[in-house]
Amino acid sequence: MLRARRLRPRPAMDSTARHILELSRRGLLRGAAGLAALAALQPPAARHAWAQPRFTDDLFTLGVASGEPWPDGVVLWTRLAPEPLAGGGMPRRAVPVSWQVAEEPEMRTIAAEGVALARPELGHAVHVEVSGLRPGRPYWYRFRAGEALSPVGRTRTAPAPGAMPGRLRFAQAGCQHYEHGHFTAWRHIAEEPELDFVFHYGDYIYEGAPRGGQPRRHNSDELYSLDDYRNRYAQYRLDPHLAAAHAAHPFLPSFDDHEVHNDWAGAFSADDGTRHGRPAVPPEIFALRRQAAFQAWYEHMPLRAAQLPRGPEITAWRGFRFGRLLEVSVLDTRSFRTDQPCGDGTVAPCAAWDDPAAQMLGPAQEAWLAGRLRPGRARWSLLAQQVPMLRRAFGGEPPRLSMDKWDGYPAARERLLAGAEAAGLRDLLVLSGDVHSAWAGTLHRDAAEGPALGVEYVATSISSGGDGSEQLGTTPAMLARNPHLRFFNNRRGYTLHEAREGRVESAFVAVAAVTRPGAAREERGRFVVEAGNPALLPG
Repeated sequence: MLRARRLRPRPAMDSTARHILELSRRGLLRGAAGLAALAALQPPAARHAWAQPRFTDDLFTLGVASGEPWPDGVVLWTRLAPEPLAGGGMPRRAVPVSWQVAEEPEMRTIAAEGVALARPELGHAVHVEVSGLRPGRPYWYRFRAGEALSPVGRTRTAPAPGAMPGRLRFAQAGCQHYEHGHFTAWRHIAEEPELDFVFHYGDYIYEGAPRGGQPRRHNSDELYSLDDYRNRYAQYRLDPHLAAAHAAHPFLPSFDDHEVHNDWAGAFSADDGTRHGRPAVPPEIFALRRQAAFQAWYEHMPLRAAQLPRGPEITAWRGFRFGRLLEVSVLDTRSFRTDQPCGDGTVAPCAAWDDPAAQMLGPAQEAWLAGRLRPGRARWSLLAQQVPMLRRAFGGEPPRLSMDKWDGYPAARERLLAGAEAAGLRDLLVLSGDVHSAWAGTLHRDAAEGPALGVEYVATSISSGGDGSEQLGTTPAMLARNPHLRFFNNRRGYTLHEAREGRVESAFVAVAAVTRPGAAREERGRFVVEAGNPALLPG
């Protein structure tokens, strides 16, 4: 009999996370007989993979997750990993995994069920694209492999295509540096009621080696191989607060730079021989690192097969529709951009800064997005992306700009906003992150001048940067220099939104500290934008 190796004890969960992650454990046990009956549904490939596997350990150490909500279904995710920090600990064989979707947390009324294969080529991750569900309602789901049962997760389908929902609630979050503090904000996200989705804008992991003097420590040196990235994702996924959020709400995952390497841009590593004093990394060598990083990202996210990497290439940009109320375009601002101008950093613009050929999205993604930025497709058009689009002019003459953000690619930003203006789009929302502080402001046709076209909410980090502060010494001068910016806060947390047909209300949620566990949820700012009037109003 093949048995998985014994797992070391897991970190203790707090009661809230345990409640969310283990919804109706008694219901799981009552349903065990029903799950066993799913063996008859196994496709021939599954029966050939491994007949009646048995395991003595918890295979579902990394929890469960859902994402990519459609009107008739979602993606369900889990990964079999009895030894999550040691490559997973699974035998090198494909394993059949049964899954069920139910209409209530007790798992009595089964709406869909089937069997998927957890393949060793994908680290025994499972991605189930469920269809045939009803639109705009919650569902609960679970997995079984052999005799091992997963926790129960909760998800939600998107509204019907022609429906006008009374409201949609969603959150944006990211930049979760494990070493910089506790993921308490994820616990609060897990407890937010009835979220239609959570947009994760990126920096799900950080790729660096462990550093001293931090609240928590990374589990390996800097990441290069697929095993390196898998073990780092496993360390983050073991966090009970992050696991609780994944089990509570469907996610729209994206990535930024640290899923691969800090400040990478297209084919170029940040270590290009001119920065950081390191030897240059040729593009063909960096492609190997991207290949490992993208596969590990796919393996640990609730994504469709369409996002499966092809070597060092991936199609991460994609669209969603939430009835007639909200159209979401998830963008990829890393894979197709040209290298940062002016040596990167926050510097005064150089001659290369306004290159008209500079790319942030690449021609194919840019053309796809232009076709979506049209009025009438939905009341609100939402760009879910990674780095601030708002112009942020820092001190100096001429003012310094961050070359890694849209400020470093003015021609690309101009093309996007000019297209939206020409199409007559007025109800544009932009979500971003990356800068470890919260901002909000109005997007104008010409960076900070001209007609207002939409608003942007920049979420702060979950933990990156440590505890932070309410403001910085430079905050008053920064806001005075940039009158289109209406809000700044330097605490950690996330941003919460509620969209209705006539308005969108948004709140910046913070925690007082991440260097100690258990910080309370606190609001730091609230704004409203009204349909047809792209300006931030006090909430």
